[in-house]
Amino acid sequence: MTHSIRTYILITCGGLIQGMAMSLFLFPHSIPSGGAGGLAVLLNYWIHIPLSFALWIVNFSLLVAAIKWLGNASAIGTMYGITITSLSVHFFNFAMYKPYDNVWIDLLIGSIILGTGVGILLRQGVSNGGMGVLALIIARVKDSSPGKPLFLLNGSIFVFTASVIAWPIVIQALLSQWLSTRIVDAIFRLRTQFLQVPPLSLRRRKK
Repeated sequence: MTHSIRTYILITCGGLIQGMAMSLFLFPHSIPSGGAGGLAVLLNYWIHIPLSFALWIVNFSLLVAAIKWLGNASAIGTMYGITITSLSVHFFNFAMYKPYDNVWIDLLIGSIILGTGVGILLRQGVSNGGMGVLALIIARVKDSSPGKPLFLLNGSIFVFTASVIAWPIVIQALLSQWLSTRIVDAIFRLRTQFLQVPPLSLRRRKK
């Protein structure tokens, strides 16, 4: 029970941190935070599905994969994490005074914060939504950290999106993904007692 409570506290923290990075640093410059957003943009561009609904379709499809490959507990944790992230994006979506307004400074700070939040979520065996589900599955199969597959998946989608729509923002998105996924790997490998909680899916299997 203590492990379960601690896990959901960490998922809450990860979701809040991820949403803050998106809302305060990346979204104001239209920098996409992941591959799911890129796929949603493509669906909107091709068949004019509203972005919010397109994003829901992408995340729902990947949650089906999470249930099949990661187990029900991980899928529930993922849905909870996505909800907290969405609430965090909404909460931090206000004009906040900053002594600078530089896209590269915001990209640097936002990517570090984003990677920290995503790393905390993946460390608990839940996905941050989007391509994080597939990255977590690949990491489980290969018994490795999920940062590299997350970067390759998101990067491929960014490049494809750029070839269809526009290049400049995607270059910034690739840089953001490269930096944030390095932070994800660092968090994933971090040796600390507080983060050493058996992932939700693994605990279910042990029972």
